[in-house]
Amino acid sequence: METIVGAIVGLLAGGGIGFFMVRQLSAKNAQTAQLLIDEANKNADLSLKDAKLTAQRLVSEAESKASNIIEKSEIKNEQIKNQKIQEARERFNQMKSDFDSKKSKELIELKEREMEVVTKETTLKAQIETQQLTHKKALEDLKKESDALSKEKAELENREQEIESIRENLNKQLAIVTKRKEDLDAANELRIKELERVAAMTEQEAKEQILEAVKGKAENEAMILTREIVSQAQTNANKEAKKIVIQAIQRMSAEFAIENTVSVFNLESDEMKGQIIGREGRNIRSLEAATGAEIIVDDTPEAIVISSFDPVRREVARLALKKLVTDGRIHPARIEEVVAKTKKQLEEQIVEIGERTVIDLDIHGLSPELVRMVGRMRYRSSYGQNLLKHSIETANLCSLMAAELGLNPKQIKLAKRAGLLHDIGKVPDEQTELSHAILGMQLCEKYNESAAVINAVGAHHDEIEMNSIISPIVQACDAISGARPGARREILESYLKRISELEELALSHDGVQKAYAMQAGRELRVIVESDKVSDQFADDLSFMISQKIQDTMQYPGQIKVTVIREKRAVSFAR
Repeated sequence: METIVGAIVGLLAGGGIGFFMVRQLSAKNAQTAQLLIDEANKNADLSLKDAKLTAQRLVSEAESKASNIIEKSEIKNEQIKNQKIQEARERFNQMKSDFDSKKSKELIELKEREMEVVTKETTLKAQIETQQLTHKKALEDLKKESDALSKEKAELENREQEIESIRENLNKQLAIVTKRKEDLDAANELRIKELERVAAMTEQEAKEQILEAVKGKAENEAMILTREIVSQAQTNANKEAKKIVIQAIQRMSAEFAIENTVSVFNLESDEMKGQIIGREGRNIRSLEAATGAEIIVDDTPEAIVISSFDPVRREVARLALKKLVTDGRIHPARIEEVVAKTKKQLEEQIVEIGERTVIDLDIHGLSPELVRMVGRMRYRSSYGQNLLKHSIETANLCSLMAAELGLNPKQIKLAKRAGLLHDIGKVPDEQTELSHAILGMQLCEKYNESAAVINAVGAHHDEIEMNSIISPIVQACDAISGARPGARREILESYLKRISELEELALSHDGVQKAYAMQAGRELRVIVESDKVSDQFADDLSFMISQKIQDTMQYPGQIKVTVIREKRAVSFAR
């Protein structure tokens, strides 16, 4: 294209030059101008021809280059296409491999879940079979009890028939006696008149002599009868007392309360242990000195043990450590400041606990100092039993037992008040050598409690003489709260031992097949072999087992011994 342009430019230039020369030389030599014009035309034709050839050559070269570029593009496109197809195949193979792997993994998990379902189904079937056996056994026991009750009902009906026949006979005899009495009265009138005539003594004088004789005899008989009545009353009183205690226990619901002497403080990470210990242990020494508790930092991950026999100190140490860890500034001065604030807050919390307790128990007019001591009970324990919970439980039991005994509302409130305060001597501000009962009595005197409450607090361990009906109620309820199973560690062990001893004692008798202690050891059911133990001997066996329990064991309340005998006659019709 550049050549063609150059040729055209040259042609135009030549034409211009020729025209210029012709114009200049027209005057001199027209012929020479014409020659020059012809030569210029000739040169222009040659230049045009060369320009055409050059243009054709350039077009062919451009077409050749374009075809080469197109071929290369097609080859490159084919390569890119093949590459994309190969990448798509690889991606497809990878996705297929991942899908197969995921599918196999899901199949394995499905198999594992199927195995778990089969295992659970097997366990559930076993549990159902066990429950069915238990229900079957319970139904058999109920059937045995029903048979026994039916038998007792039949015996009662027979006894009622016998009593009815006896009543009819007595009515007949009473009619006969009434008639004879009337005859005797008439005969007696005649005899009195005859005696007055023979003895020369009026009826009044004879009556006075007879009354003197009868009076002496009646006094002796009255004394004998009084002794019998007193003995019978004591027996009935013991039965009624046991009944009242059992009813009060059954009406009272209490939770198991076991306290420990250590507290575990959890940390977010083990890195805090070094900060709590401090350089050369100065932080932990300051904390132990300020709280009075022992801080144990061992290999237990993310935990620190706070040990102290004083629950108040242990709680102060736990709360102070919690504030220090949250704040992050742990050094001796900061420790002393936080411990002082924590002690103050805990004292306020103790007062709040005491106030909430007396409000819940509906006790009014208690001294603020005694209220604070009641709150301190929350952080004391007795044989593993929390002292505040024990005191609340005793107060509620005292109220229930006083109501069962039929005391008036004022005495019921005093009984509840004495039950709450009976162990107040275990939380004094200063240590003393006095027993907690005597110290509690002195504290109640100091804060103007009533005489009945003072006596009940001082006498609940028989250290002073009881002079109020509330005192034995508090003593009994204190023993009930501490003796129930699970209330204290030692009591739980002795309770389990007593249950085992009860069953072994029953099994030691001939003819006893099985023995079960029920209702927390208050009932012993003994199943005997019917071919070895008769109905008559079953009564004797029940009495012998109960007597042996009384002689050899110690237990609260009473234990009911039930002997169950079942006779089964089986035969086959062939």
